[in-house]
Amino acid sequence: MRIYRPARSVMQAGQARTKKWVLEFEPRWATEIEPLMGWTSSRDTLQQVKLTFPSKERAVAFAERRGWPYTVIEPHEPRIRPKSYADNFRWQHPPAAPTVEKGQARGR
Repeated sequence: MRIYRPARSVMQAGQARTKKWVLEFEPRWATEIEPLMGWTSSRDTLQQVKLTFPSKERAVAFAERRGWPYTVIEPHEPRIRPKSYADNFRWQHPPAAPTVEKGQARGR
């Protein structure tokens, strides 16, 4: 069983759905491919269950009350670098041009 705080979507810059903690069961059996239709199936119905909690402490307390073993995965906090709007227009050095020594022919 894993307890973690989900990361934000890479498609958006917002922090929606990243404040709550999720308790998720780890798969007990491997998935199988159903031979007739080719669908992926599993005997493990707990794999579909995700419980959400407002805090890590509540999720841990819930798992401990039931005697379930769990692993807490701490979230990675990104470093926010302060940047001003003026940095977009700051002059940057041009890239260095390749140097050619005297006596060398170009293209060989």
